Amino acid sequence: MKISTRGRYALRLMLDLALNSRGNAVSLRDIAQRQEISDKYLEQIVTRLSRAGLVRSVRGAGGGYLLTRPPEEYSVGEILRVLEGSLVPVGCADGSSRCSRAEQCVTLEVWQQIQAAVAGVVDRLTLAELVRRYYEKCPGGGVGVQR
Repeated sequence: MKISTRGRYALRLMLDLALNSRGNAVSLRDIAQRQEISDKYLEQIVTRLSRAGLVRSVRGAGGGYLLTRPPEEYSVGEILRVLEGSLVPVGCADGSSRCSRAEQCVTLEVWQQIQAAVAGVVDRLTLAELVRRYYEKCPGGGVGVQR
């Protein structure tokens, strides 16, 4: 399984909001500059995050984007699934499509174990945990997140 650029950038955008909002909306242009990502590309991503209710926009002077909940209430998995859809390694692993070989398929068990391991990591990690890890790596408390 490979997380797309959209998924990676969505996580960086959400982390940037968690680090920099402090109750005030953060402009997409500022995020784009800190993250070295095209603001046009971030617009596409933030639109999907907004539709999913993970962020909200603030219009006017001082406008931008805010998280809709505290960072502790977002899992990395929730954020990634908005952009990536299901995180299963193969279609049959989630049980939604059964093939005629499912009862005898030994590899199905492998795919299900991989799915469980990935879900175990991304659903356990919160945005707040990423913020904490950021400050451990950047004790000076810089203003952005890089790759």
